Amino acid sequence: MEQGQEYTKTGDEVGGETNFSDRPAELMLDLPSDPDVAQQLTTLTYQDRGVQSAPNLSEHEVNTERIKLESCGVNHVEGGWPKEVNPNDPEQKSRYLKKTERDDNYVATVLQLSRVMEHCIRQTNTMDIYEEYFLDEEEDGPKAPIADDSQEPPPAKTLNMFRDPNQLKRTVTGLSWHPDNGRTLAAAFSCPEYQGMSADQNMDSYIWDIENPHCPEVTLSPHSPLLCLEYNPKDCHILVGGSYNGQIVVWDTRKGCRPVEVSAMDQSHQDPVYKTVWLQSKTGTDAFSTSTDGQVLWWDVRKLTEPTESLVLDPGREGNRDRAYAAVSLEFEGTMPTKFMVGTEEGVVVSCNRKAKTPAEKIVCNYTSHTGPIHALQRNPFFPKNFLTVGDWTARIWSEDIRDSSIMCIRQMSSLMDACWSPVRPAVFFTVKTNGVLDVWDVLFKQSVPTLSLQVCDEALHSLRVQEGGRLVACGSELGDITLMEVSSEVSEMQRNEKGLMSELFERETRREKFHESRRREVQLKERSRSEQSRHDEGGGEAEEEEESPDELIARAEELFFKTLEPEPEKKGKKS
Repeated sequence: MEQGQEYTKTGDEVGGETNFSDRPAELMLDLPSDPDVAQQLTTLTYQDRGVQSAPNLSEHEVNTERIKLESCGVNHVEGGWPKEVNPNDPEQKSRYLKKTERDDNYVATVLQLSRVMEHCIRQTNTMDIYEEYFLDEEEDGPKAPIADDSQEPPPAKTLNMFRDPNQLKRTVTGLSWHPDNGRTLAAAFSCPEYQGMSADQNMDSYIWDIENPHCPEVTLSPHSPLLCLEYNPKDCHILVGGSYNGQIVVWDTRKGCRPVEVSAMDQSHQDPVYKTVWLQSKTGTDAFSTSTDGQVLWWDVRKLTEPTESLVLDPGREGNRDRAYAAVSLEFEGTMPTKFMVGTEEGVVVSCNRKAKTPAEKIVCNYTSHTGPIHALQRNPFFPKNFLTVGDWTARIWSEDIRDSSIMCIRQMSSLMDACWSPVRPAVFFTVKTNGVLDVWDVLFKQSVPTLSLQVCDEALHSLRVQEGGRLVACGSELGDITLMEVSSEVSEMQRNEKGLMSELFERETRREKFHESRRREVQLKERSRSEQSRHDEGGGEAEEEEESPDELIARAEELFFKTLEPEPEKKGKKS
């Protein structure tokens, strides 16, 4: 028996507006029980069964305890003197000490304690827990590099890792070692991508003690995130940083976390400051900075109301900021106080002379080096005429005498983000890549593959800085992690006759590149003269024809293309 309900509507009600409203419940259908139908039903036998759809699992948790270390100071005050002795009077102290030393009990007590102490010292020195066994005896003095493919890469180990304390992780955009002891490391944290910045982003940067990775030693609180941060080499308490809003910021760590000087907004850069460098001066307060607004500005950090000098990186040398190069890296060598170099987003290295009389003369020459931004630019500390650039997928070594091409080129599969020379070895430099790998290159040993490759992390590495001693290397990642590593003595100690061999290598490669450059010019001149001669012969001695316009060249190319297609139908007809 089927039951149903029929609803009917007139034609004018179909497709009209539907109105819903609340109304009391209405009984639409009532089916009373039928005893005759109930007799036809069959009663089923009930069975109870238990079903468990979830598998039986055993949960185990292991979490090691993390010890939080804190630095605590103890102020020792001299005490323990008898009441009749004034500790501020040297004569009374001296008389009391002489009297005590002549006492028999004093001598016996010292002898008794010395025997106990000597026993503990001998027990401690029974076994050297730092002894390394089964090491081959090395010859006195460092060894010269041996170009042997079977030689094992020099070892390196991770010492510590410093993490961004904030929940929203930021990129480590700049690193700087303490100039005196190298036991502290300053790090600038920021989000380089404008679209990746959030309104509640933390703007603090930090100074870390390399022995305490749990919490930063000093917090630097700027008004805008920092992209670079540098210690003053003459005053280790002073730091200068370049901020995202274009301002230059100066800190004195003795006066707290707030900056002591900030440049005026209308006198600062109009774009983010990507690099700041300290200059060598008598006062030790001069620095200069560069930005993607195309300017290089010089500052006296004691008074940042306005820059002391400026330079626009206009390739036309007219001071036009609209067509100026966007600068992202900066290099200054103290042994060459009048020269500096700027790396740009266009892949051009601009060599400048600060002491030139006019702004046009300050831009000396350009080196077209990369197809993208130059992330790192640094002169060799032992051979200042040779410098290193890093950008796109290549690391290049240049000579100041050759502008058209580099003397060495190293290509990689991943993009390179930063690089720097070793401060103690002229043949060694370091690079970091977007795949989280740190490469150590020794150009005297190999130029095609790195001497040592370390997978530091899984994310991209953006910054790199080597300690002055050459033993410690700090790398900053995209997620705000700073990894501190120690390289072996093979990388951090000067090898025998390395400086002389490196000088010969640079000279040989420079001569080779100069020969290739002169050869290329000769070939270009011959091709030019040959084309002019052929053009003259085709004209039959008449005046040379004007060059074809782009439209004429396209039309001629199309005509040749269609002529090559004309025989095709004939061939098809023969086949059929």
